[in-house]
Amino acid sequence: MLRLLRKFRRDRSGLAAIEFAMLAPVLVAMFLGSVEVCDALNCQQKVTGMASTAADLVAQETIMKNADISNVFSAMNAIVYPYPTSSLQITITSLVDNGKGGGTVQWSDAQNATARAVGATVAVPSGVITAGGTVILCEVSYPYTSPVTDYITGTAIMSQVFYERPRRTSAIQRVNG
Repeated sequence: MLRLLRKFRRDRSGLAAIEFAMLAPVLVAMFLGSVEVCDALNCQQKVTGMASTAADLVAQETIMKNADISNVFSAMNAIVYPYPTSSLQITITSLVDNGKGGGTVQWSDAQNATARAVGATVAVPSGVITAGGTVILCEVSYPYTSPVTDYITGTAIMSQVFYERPRRTSAIQRVNG
């Protein structure tokens, strides 16, 4: 029996297979973890792109109608593809300078969220709204859940706020119809 143990200790023919068996789970876990992190970063990039694109689309107009706002929301839903849009929250608000370093809500529309109340005051970073001017505020929030959930567990709220000044008029009007 001792002779058999010594022979087993000296035999090196299966060493590579044993090393591979020990390292393979670690390498697979690292690969899957990096895929999940890349997917989360891709989703965050889409959220940032949605906020800037929505604000830009609205800022190019002089009048926003119901169909125009609906088209902007549809475009945002297309940007977030292939992620589900049922929990995507978008709020687009037109702010007017209130003379106190903030903005007053002129109009607001939202998808899967609550629109801001007309006349409400919104804190704005300094220099965003010029004296007597207006700005479009777009807020996007998306609860990201990893499709695999092995390494990123739970829900990560990805949100972005973007400001854009109107381009073709001093203030964008919101018309129902």
